[in-house]
Amino acid sequence: MESDQVTAGDGVEIYNPAPIRLGSHAILSQSSYLCGATHDFDDPAFPLLAFAMEVGPCAWICARACVAPGVNIGEGAVLGLASVATRDLEPWSVYAGAPAKKIRERQRTR
Repeated sequence: MESDQVTAGDGVEIYNPAPIRLGSHAILSQSSYLCGATHDFDDPAFPLLAFAMEVGPCAWICARACVAPGVNIGEGAVLGLASVATRDLEPWSVYAGAPAKKIRERQRTR
């Protein structure tokens, strides 16, 4: 691809106490949420646990979808409207639901 471009719609929230990498041509649609941390609820001190994450090139996080801490989105993967990714998404696959489940393959664009 000729240029790098990332698109983030209105109301996107990226909570990144650890690095979150956004690949070329990744799309974060309106009100989507990338959550890069949680807490160790088994520890009385309730410490923050931060995770590096990646949204691969040409991936699309649809409107109001959420990505849980430490989850990586593969190249070209799609996380459907209001879906919740609790595990890594395979490249060039489409996921939907809460928790998100793979529903089909996506045609490769590159």
